[in-house]
Amino acid sequence: MEKLLIFVLSYIFIFIIYEVFIVNKAKKYKDDDSKKKPIEVRFLINKYGIDINKINYNQLLQVIALISSFDIALIAAVMALFNNLLLQIVIGLAIVIPITFISYNYIGRKYRKKMKENE
Repeated sequence: MEKLLIFVLSYIFIFIIYEVFIVNKAKKYKDDDSKKKPIEVRFLINKYGIDINKINYNQLLQVIALISSFDIALIAAVMALFNNLLLQIVIGLAIVIPITFISYNYIGRKYRKKMKENE
């Protein structure tokens, strides 16, 4: 129960930090084609062909904040299950790429489908 509470509190903390430093800054650059968009948005545009003019950009930023915060909190929670620091680092490095890939694959497919429905 204690680890679940730590997971939820860390998720909320990371989400607030993400909102303040990433999402609020990124809302200014919707129409700007420069590299000032968050890397997550640029990844979705390049890999999944997401057209931010056909979707709600602010909603996309919120979804990215929710999913990224969940990913970080989940990885930290899994790492906290182990007592050995070296094992924590190895496990963290081993799961960060698959979890991130799965999450952004889900977001990309969801928004590509939503974009096709709006056409």
